[in-house]
Amino acid sequence: MKIIDISMPLYNGVPGWPGDTPYTFELAWTKEQSGSVNVGKLELSTHTGTHIDAPYHFDNEGKRVIDLPLELYNGPVMVIDVTGAEEVTSESLQGKLKGNTMRVLFKTGCWKDRTSFPENIVPVSPEVVPFLQKNGVRLIGVDMPSVDPLDSKELQAHHSLHKHNIHILEGLVLDEVQEGEYELTALPLPLKDADGSPVRAILKEIY
Repeated sequence: MKIIDISMPLYNGVPGWPGDTPYTFELAWTKEQSGSVNVGKLELSTHTGTHIDAPYHFDNEGKRVIDLPLELYNGPVMVIDVTGAEEVTSESLQGKLKGNTMRVLFKTGCWKDRTSFPENIVPVSPEVVPFLQKNGVRLIGVDMPSVDPLDSKELQAHHSLHKHNIHILEGLVLDEVQEGEYELTALPLPLKDADGSPVRAILKEIY
């Protein structure tokens, strides 16, 4: 069984949302200080790197991370290549999306240099959301920091997805992943109050 890591590596200086808490790792204790072990400490945004959005991220009444069903983030998934599209629309998915597909990852190829935050992305059109729901989709993933335009304050795609009970996985690395069917695992941490969570996302090839 081949495992494909589709997570962004985290390191000091990893690009995050402008103005958000930057990722930092340092040793709180060194082996020399403690006499036995190195112990690290982290500071980061809940939306650092590859992460899930909980509805509370954009809706004060929305569910927190701990309330989300884990089966959303583990199971069969379809990777759909929309490279070259300016927006993810129902037209760009015609003939590619199979019915009763619970999880879909969109490969846009728009984040080419992951050492810096992108200037432009390929947003998910709110009009595609009912089409996704009609086909059984409950989780979408994207290879970019957001499903909405980077300058959006209305977050129409986020809200439309929430309205149609479709959850969000962002910041995937799909550069070397071919379109097709896989098994996804991208489990969030059990954070009781959080609006999002970093994940270690992997795909397993189906033979």
